[in-house]
Amino acid sequence: MVLEIFLGVGAVGGGIALMAGPHGEILPLPVSALAGSPFADYFAPGVILFAVLGLGPLGAAVAVWQRRSSARFLAFAAGCALLIWLIVEIEVVGYSSHPPLQAVYLGLGVVMTLVGAEWIRQVGWSRRKSDAVDPPRG
Repeated sequence: MVLEIFLGVGAVGGGIALMAGPHGEILPLPVSALAGSPFADYFAPGVILFAVLGLGPLGAAVAVWQRRSSARFLAFAAGCALLIWLIVEIEVVGYSSHPPLQAVYLGLGVVMTLVGAEWIRQVGWSRRKSDAVDPPRG
């Protein structure tokens, strides 16, 4: 749940910043980095960041907190979504290690995906609320 909150809060903030300043007015990102991509500016990536990697993981955190059986799938899906986002981002704009945010978030995505997969392995895909259990520790 903590990982989902960390990702969600950061992505909501980043998504808002990209939507509010789609030409790099808030986050110093050159629009030229999007050359060859389907995006003319950062507005659409901001919407995706906000909705998929912001609200999605926060929804997963709420599901975990409420002990819903869907929580295990949502936690796994949030990790997978982050990995897909980063793979596409690195393919489109390239890898940057200064600052090492891509590496940190790749690590976070791997951890979130593995924790979600282990949780599903331990409990299964059951839809009954009574089957909801705490996420794996460690």
